[in-house]
Amino acid sequence: MKQGKEVENPESRFFAVLLAAAKLPGVRIHREAYLRSALARHCSEDEVRRAIDETPAAAGITVEVLDKAANDSIRYETAKVSALSAAAGIPGILALPATVPADLAQYVGHMLRIAQKLAYLYSWPDLFSDEGDDVDDATVGVLTLFFGVMFGTQSANAAVGKVAGMMSEQAAKKLPQKALTKGVIYPIVKKVATYVGVKMTKESFAKTVSKAIPLVGAAVSGGLTFATYLPMAKRLKKHLADLPLADPSYRVGEEDIVDGEVVEDHETFVPAHAEQHGADTTAVKLEEPRS
Repeated sequence: MKQGKEVENPESRFFAVLLAAAKLPGVRIHREAYLRSALARHCSEDEVRRAIDETPAAAGITVEVLDKAANDSIRYETAKVSALSAAAGIPGILALPATVPADLAQYVGHMLRIAQKLAYLYSWPDLFSDEGDDVDDATVGVLTLFFGVMFGTQSANAAVGKVAGMMSEQAAKKLPQKALTKGVIYPIVKKVATYVGVKMTKESFAKTVSKAIPLVGAAVSGGLTFATYLPMAKRLKKHLADLPLADPSYRVGEEDIVDGEVVEDHETFVPAHAEQHGADTTAVKLEEPRS
């Protein structure tokens, strides 16, 4: 990561936070252990083993089972991140320099946790290597796009769909490295990182203000976290569940190729506490939603 002025750039700031959160204890989800735990109550041992060795889609696991497992994981992660955010708000203004960076890191860490869990349920490959703390560039790219889906950008939706289509078409068990790091998807990754970096800066400021009053700040901070995290996780779940990778009979066509502009969705999630002003929009120019 480059130092100096670039660290102040929303794109660089987002990547720095994502990589730091990915190194926190407990953030990385072990795919095999998670799938076994999530599916064991609803599936046979043969189905679980095939889901682990191949994918849940290849194992023929029903949409109803996957939805239940996904919803259970969303509820668990939402409750956990909200409780931790509330705890970070208890000390009040005197502890702000310590609690706010920690709160942001754990929030992003829980975004990474739910992104992995949903990805594995809906037939994406293992996103993290067991070797060391480094994060593969393709993994950084796809996680950035997942965050973009959570924040409601159309081009992140389209790019994730394209990546899923590539993998479905090629029956691949790894992410398409070239597309995510050099090819048509890479410019979208960079623009989504800029957009999410701006959104995170705005939300972080709002949470800083909410923590200024002890105890009251805890309730407000936990409530804001719940109100933002839950709909973002649900949005990612819905998108991944509808992708070709979750359906082994699907094959992608040329019409699924996407262009490279970041476009904010009609249903883009804007936290209730975020002020509607133009100060943050100067950092990244987005196309207006098409009516």
